[in-house]
Amino acid sequence: MWRRIITILSYRKQFVSLLVGVPSYDTYVAHMRMHHPEDPVKTRKEFFCEAQDERYNAKGGKVSRCC
Repeated sequence: MWRRIITILSYRKQFVSLLVGVPSYDTYVAHMRMHHPEDPVKTRKEFFCEAQDERYNAKGGKVSRCC
């Protein structure tokens, strides 16, 4: 029972991050290490800032949304 609760809670952060549009840093690091080992890995802060820029500044700083 406790293992199931712990497993569910471990996915909570990932779910909330995807819900608000923030990609997973851990997935990014795993991808970079596996497919691009010669390239430097961004810090968590750099990764988050770039994700936010791509999301909100994609159209010249104009936020496009339905509401």
